[in-house]
Amino acid sequence: MAPSTETSGIASSESKETAESLIPLFSLTKILNQDQAGRRVLVLGTINGQQGILSLERAAFPSSQDTIQSFLATLSNTKNLGANDIYRWYLSNNTSSESPGLKLNLIWPCTDAHIRKYTIQQVRYVAETPGIYNEHIKPWIERTQRTSKRLDWIYNILDGRTEQDDIVYRSASFGRHHNEDKSDSEGFLLLPDLNWDRRTVKSLHLLAIVERRDLWSLRGLKKKHVPWLKQMQAEIVKAAADVGTKLAWQQASATDDGGHEARNRIVSTEVVDTDQIKCYLHYQPTYYHFHVHVVHVMLEAEGSTQSVGKAFGLENLVSQLEHMDGEDAGMDQVDLSYFMGEESDLWKKCFSKLKQKEKVCLDE
Repeated sequence: MAPSTETSGIASSESKETAESLIPLFSLTKILNQDQAGRRVLVLGTINGQQGILSLERAAFPSSQDTIQSFLATLSNTKNLGANDIYRWYLSNNTSSESPGLKLNLIWPCTDAHIRKYTIQQVRYVAETPGIYNEHIKPWIERTQRTSKRLDWIYNILDGRTEQDDIVYRSASFGRHHNEDKSDSEGFLLLPDLNWDRRTVKSLHLLAIVERRDLWSLRGLKKKHVPWLKQMQAEIVKAAADVGTKLAWQQASATDDGGHEARNRIVSTEVVDTDQIKCYLHYQPTYYHFHVHVVHVMLEAEGSTQSVGKAFGLENLVSQLEHMDGEDAGMDQVDLSYFMGEESDLWKKCFSKLKQKEKVCLDE
């Protein structure tokens, strides 16, 4: 239902032609708001001397395969942002503009697991007890998810073979370890998540990848890790805020007309403070090497990546660990509830079987 026009002085019976004639008359005054994905922008302007607010939103992609194929054929000015193993990401467009307006992610060659993950499907909310984790999930992770084939792209980064130019921060403690599995290391690397366009400050999304290789997920965290987690989070947040602020400065400087307007805008609105950065972990994660997602609080995440049942705040995890008894008490001793797709192995071969009181078949 359209809002009431009782006080607008505009007739509710306005013709379609009259309504359409207003758009060319819109004179822009300023941008009010814009989503981080760049799909929707709200602007203030005037029509015939009266103020108005215009919302511009990009249309949804078509669902026809033929139309999508035709769309792909129009892509141009494609610029690669980075690549690691089977993952590549780009900026591109489908117009004559020289400024890319589309973010592309390519997984190639992909596996059946990738296809299942990205196919639309129903989701289920499950409760994973310590018993289920230790009896079924942990052995499955060790057997199928901790292989070099699945983790090579991470080790390539940590060992200095790939993406070194993309690293935005290297902790001072990185490289300081003695154990073979680097379990005594407190170091980490910070680099852009493949879903960030690297241009939009308020959609900033970084990954903190720890150097140690003994932790698979949040299930491995114990009370004895609290000091390390607190120190790492403080360092991550400061570094991420610096990355956002530096990007904002660069963008303002590029549009500075030589006066103070851009610098004033930076000081008042664009400096990223540490309380504008949040850290969280996924469970189940996409890959089983301990890492932390680091995002701007204004990020409007795609899908459900920051939803309850998927994202667990790092500060909340630390607080939970602090209240446990004993240094070796940890997240492997608590119930965790989260959601998963019906096409996932964990649903098909584990939780659906438990629900039906059938034998779990993750070994198959």
